[in-house]
Amino acid sequence: AFGNELIPSSMPLKKATVFLNPAACKGKARNLFEKNAAPILHLSGLDVTVVKTDYEGQAKKLLELMENTDLIIIAGGDGTVQEVLQKKLRSADANVNLLSSCVQAVFSKIPIGFIPLGKTCTLSNTLYPESTNQVQHITNATLAILKGETVPLDVLQIKGEKEQPVFAVTGLRWGSYRDAGVKVSKYWYLGPLKTKAAHFFSTFKEWPQKHQAALMYLGPTERPPEEPEEKPSRPPLYVRLYRRLRLYWASPPKEIPQEVTPQDWEELNLSTIELSIATQNRRLDLTRTEDFMDICIEADTVSKGQFVNRGSQKMRDPHACPAGSQCIQASRCILQLPEGTQGSFGIDNEEYEAMPVEVKLLPRKLRFFCDPRMRAQMLHAAVQ
Repeated sequence: AFGNELIPSSMPLKKATVFLNPAACKGKARNLFEKNAAPILHLSGLDVTVVKTDYEGQAKKLLELMENTDLIIIAGGDGTVQEVLQKKLRSADANVNLLSSCVQAVFSKIPIGFIPLGKTCTLSNTLYPESTNQVQHITNATLAILKGETVPLDVLQIKGEKEQPVFAVTGLRWGSYRDAGVKVSKYWYLGPLKTKAAHFFSTFKEWPQKHQAALMYLGPTERPPEEPEEKPSRPPLYVRLYRRLRLYWASPPKEIPQEVTPQDWEELNLSTIELSIATQNRRLDLTRTEDFMDICIEADTVSKGQFVNRGSQKMRDPHACPAGSQCIQASRCILQLPEGTQGSFGIDNEEYEAMPVEVKLLPRKLRFFCDPRMRAQMLHAAVQ
């Protein structure tokens, strides 16, 4: 249907920039994209530019393309999503700082599509219906991008004391389940038992495994109304001239000092087996009236058997908050770690050094294309 539609000669083509990670899915991503997604994109009449994310010096090209594109498509897994969102390369390119400063302004306006090609594709569970057939899942995602339905996704801004901020669409994890989960692939020879084996052998370390920190946080914030997608038309020239003259001749308004309301920070000392800070993107509610992130503090009193069994659940849903955990809703938080703390954070399934950080919620910062059926389900669930 998309391929048979005629495009008028006077109508400019929409430009789509595809960020493809050929290394995703154990090197199969390029072949999967070219066989299943690329033909659909070209038949739709899009002007497609493919940028591979596996070469150095792409920061300059990235900025040039984003200034002149109508939609962005990320083809890969969780790592590719985060790499594109960061707009920060590890090379000493002069454009890195510029990209980091403009990422929010640019991405807030450009809709983003996601084609799941990687080993872990967390966003696909939110945006597209489940499918056991990989080819069908890829084609469904590509068609969903062309249909144009979008949903707003929250973003977490995670900033250390010296580092530039890291942006996450899923969340941050710090604790024993995450540490054991990254070692599951080492036990590949055990087949279906590899997950339990990784968590079982991790209990041979010091037990119980406690992670201690200090947490400060602010409560949820009220959600502002949606901004209109269409901007109002520009008023006539004489109206604009009249407004400028009126402002020029009018007496300057008196400045009324505004009272600054002190922020009500809550403080908490915690000892946990795992801390999770997650967005609401896993279970979107398009009608909610408050913006917040979920902070889950899991008790450090679990037994070794519970740890092994719960580890399998954590592999399926990393940010699940099990019974007995302390759940906090916050719009902003500061995590202070004791001096000398070792280990790593998992931010959108990517590893970062554990350090004191400030996590700030950026509500509805990005718009992602989604399957119309998923959007209908979200609205139906909200009504119920």
